[in-house]
Amino acid sequence: MNAEIITPTAELAQRIGATPRGAREARHLTLRQLALWGFPQEGEVSLAAQQLVAELAANAVTHGRVSGRAFELRLLLLPEGTLRIEVSDARGDRELRYVSEPEGESGRGLILVTLLARAWGVARRDVGKTVWAEIGTG
Repeated sequence: MNAEIITPTAELAQRIGATPRGAREARHLTLRQLALWGFPQEGEVSLAAQQLVAELAANAVTHGRVSGRAFELRLLLLPEGTLRIEVSDARGDRELRYVSEPEGESGRGLILVTLLARAWGVARRDVGKTVWAEIGTG
């Protein structure tokens, strides 16, 4: 299979501590970076991106945390009008899951990701996984 290689027009990659504070930091970093790229703070792209980062980072901190290891936030502004958000963690042994019980306390985040993202998925890495989501920018 041939994978298409797309070169981003702009990119940010940052390792962040796998703590609840780190998850908040990822959301704030996203907002600042999008402002630098010219997206209004209260605009549709910024609001959707913040929510996606919040969900993916919270999952990385809650379910993907490995003691002493950070997670990585990567934002890629792609030339075809797409913002790709990637959150990588060091834990590849846990599968992503949707809520299975209506009264359950977790599992709803991926439903939100599905609703907000144009596309999303999981890529396995040598160590851990990357959960990615894409939204339109125009």
